Amino acid sequence: MMFLDMFKDTIFLKEGSSLQKRYDALNRLLKEQPNNNQIKEGLFLIKKGLEGENEIEYQLMKSNLGLFVMRDINIEYGDLKAQIDYVIITRAYCYFVECKNLVGNITVNSNGDFIREYCFNNRKIRKGMYSPLRQVEAQRDVYKKIWNNMIGKNKVTNFILRILAENNFTYTHRVLVVCANQDTILNIKYAPKDIKSQVIRADSLIRKIKTDLENSDKDIWCSRKEMEKWASSFLRINVEKNIDYYEYYKNKFVVNSNENEIVTNNSSEDLKNRLITFRKARSKEMGIPAYYVFNNKELELLLEYQPKTMNDLIISKILSPIKVKTHGELIISIISQYN
Repeated sequence: MMFLDMFKDTIFLKEGSSLQKRYDALNRLLKEQPNNNQIKEGLFLIKKGLEGENEIEYQLMKSNLGLFVMRDINIEYGDLKAQIDYVIITRAYCYFVECKNLVGNITVNSNGDFIREYCFNNRKIRKGMYSPLRQVEAQRDVYKKIWNNMIGKNKVTNFILRILAENNFTYTHRVLVVCANQDTILNIKYAPKDIKSQVIRADSLIRKIKTDLENSDKDIWCSRKEMEKWASSFLRINVEKNIDYYEYYKNKFVVNSNENEIVTNNSSEDLKNRLITFRKARSKEMGIPAYYVFNNKELELLLEYQPKTMNDLIISKILSPIKVKTHGELIISIISQYN
C-alpha cells in the first residue's frame, strides 16, 4: 500500500470541452450581430455550463486523492450515443459525472422528481425538470453495452466470472450529478436515500469520493498503472466531434436585414403547436385521451430536450415504453421536420 499512497496527483488524460468551442463560436457571432438577443441568451446559457464544468475541474485538481480524469467523453454503440461531462477513475471506482450549473434552486421530492425554482421578470417560477440522474444513468448504460462487448472480445468465456463481473458493474461504475452553481440551494431532505448519495454540490465532490474510498476494500485497490489503463480504455472509445459551431449557430440564428429584426430558425412555440395538434389528432384517431399520447409535463420535456432519434427518445425516458412504441416515430418525425 505504500506505493499506492504515494500517488496523490490528479492527471487529466483528456481536457477541454465542446462547451468552450460553442462559447467561442457564439462570441464570434455576437460581434457580427451585436443586437441578436437569441445569441446573447445562448451565450449566457453556454457560459453557465462552462463555468460549472470548470468549477468541477478546479475541485478535482486540488483533491490530492490520486485520480485520472477525462472531460467531455463521447461514446457510441450502434445507434446509441452518450456525452459524459466527466469520467473520473479512482483506485476503487469509476464515476460518471453530469454537471448542472442551473440558475435557481433545486428540490428532489420523495418520489425522486427534480423540481427547479427560479425568478424570471420578477415572477417566481416552479417547474419540474428532466432528471439529470436518469440522464447520467443512461450514459452509463451505453458504456455498459460497450463494456460487455469488450469482455466478449477478450474471450472471457468462464460463465461464472462473467456473471460476477456484470453483477459488479454498477458497484464499480458509479453515477453522480454535481450542482456547480454555488448560489443554488439543493434541497434533498425528502429525496430517496440512493438519490441523496448521488446528487451533490461541487464543493462536496471531493469529500464524497474520499468517503467512498475510505469505505472501500483497500486490498483490491488498483495501482497507478492499472488506473491509467482503465482510464485509457475510455480514450480508445471516445468519438471526436469535429463540428463547426460557428456555422451551426450562424444557421440557427439569422437576422432579417430588411426589417432589422432578429429571427430564429427554431421557434419552440411553433413546435409546441405542432405537437399539440398532433396529440389532438392522434387521440381522436385512436379514441384515447390526449394524455395517453403525452401529458403536458411530457410535452414540456419534449420541447426542452427535442430528441432527434428514436434512440434519443428511449434513453431520455421522457415517455413510457408503450408511448414510445405507439407514438414515438411520429413524434420524432415532427421534431425532425421542425429542426
